[in-house]
Amino acid sequence: MTTLMIQGTTSDAGKSTVVAALCRALHRRGVSVAPFKPQNMALNSAVTVDGGEIGRSTALQALASGVEPHSDMNPVLLKPESDRGAQVILRGRVHGHMDALDYHAYKREARDSVLAAWEALSTRFDVIIAEGAGSPAEINLRENDIANMGFAEMVDCPVLLVGDIDRGGVFAQLVGTLDLLSKSEQARTRGFIINRFRGNLALLEPGLAWLAERTGKPVLGTLPYLYGLLLDAEDSIGREGRVAGEPALRVVVPALPRISNHNDFDPLRLHPRVALAFVGPNQAIPPADLIVLPGSKSTRADLAWLRSQGWEAAIARHLRYGGRVLGVCGGFQMLGTAIHDPEGLEGAAGTCPGLGFLDIETRMMAGKQLSNVSGRLLPEDVPISGYEIHNGVSEGAGLARPLVVLDGNLGERRDGAVSDDGQVMGTYLHGLFDRPEACTALLARCGLADEAAVVDYADHRQAELDRLADTLEAHLDMAVIDQLLG
Repeated sequence: MTTLMIQGTTSDAGKSTVVAALCRALHRRGVSVAPFKPQNMALNSAVTVDGGEIGRSTALQALASGVEPHSDMNPVLLKPESDRGAQVILRGRVHGHMDALDYHAYKREARDSVLAAWEALSTRFDVIIAEGAGSPAEINLRENDIANMGFAEMVDCPVLLVGDIDRGGVFAQLVGTLDLLSKSEQARTRGFIINRFRGNLALLEPGLAWLAERTGKPVLGTLPYLYGLLLDAEDSIGREGRVAGEPALRVVVPALPRISNHNDFDPLRLHPRVALAFVGPNQAIPPADLIVLPGSKSTRADLAWLRSQGWEAAIARHLRYGGRVLGVCGGFQMLGTAIHDPEGLEGAAGTCPGLGFLDIETRMMAGKQLSNVSGRLLPEDVPISGYEIHNGVSEGAGLARPLVVLDGNLGERRDGAVSDDGQVMGTYLHGLFDRPEACTALLARCGLADEAAVVDYADHRQAELDRLADTLEAHLDMAVIDQLLG
């Protein structure tokens, strides 16, 4: 077994896409490969084959590797609940809630989970491509580090450092990061990868030569900027959707402070007849055909934010004029009459009124629901698939008219609710728009009946992963990669 680690000079330098590209390139060569991210902080997560929870970007890398995502691939997942605290998930299971200082002290114990998960993967795969988090040069976080060089030192693996030239200052990024590392960490850094380059490479070559001379480390490749790349992100909300023709269906999503699993809307970004917009704080709420309330890690706090931003009145006005509203997971809970959190699982204990557009009440309860599911959208009876990942149980008369019927080991069960007039819909199911049949049916309810325009998002993911691997193999010195992998 061989491990190679990809670290970055900053968050969003391109570590995740480089790891995905390497995993896909090796998988296409017939190599038994798995991704590994020792520690991740993200609100976009996925359900694993063993019933756990990991970061969604790592699950995408597993798809690139041709294997099912497993909780061992991301042994520590931090899901922020506030600016100072997060839910801590160890090897796929909720461990508890910690503020930043408590977790910093806890990292010595978390290290055991990281090493155990890595060792378990090592028995099942020939190659592990590990991904760092943030930057290895974050001096205040280096003590007991398990996310970057701390992990690389523990398992004695080589490291490649990725810098994002599109941000500017890539030479300062790379040289500065390297200079802030210890001697042993500098030695295990075997080279650089420059990401997201646009322009004539000849203009960059003098800088590359200077960098190699200044650091003694080779630049293994300069990866071009990939226009239109859309793959599951860790957290950042990407650009708005691409609209090829008019008229388009207008979909608006509030960018909640603790928005989670916004990958639900990636198929809408790709839809040529949909104009998707995320609306942030203090932005005007634009006219829409469909308003979607997304998932949230802190449902009551995000509901209070919605109210402070004027969304409650805007939704009521939207419905008076015949618009549609869809709530997913936390957004579904917000649409009910009340949300109860007596144990303070998502903040201070208490109850708050919901928006009151669905006749349901939700009670937060310990024990997270985690499952990959399939079923049918009602009443169209078209296939649907996705995953559940939530706290809370909803009850009320509104559930008598479900949005979906799900299949499982215990037989069929109903999920979600639809208002009597059909304008308001809600469900706990993530991935509603991934299946083209379900996407077509849901958008038709909102006034867009155009089956030919639907994108199969599963096929899109596979094509984008191949595009990544093709780009990597064309622009990266794969001979050096082979040497590092033995």
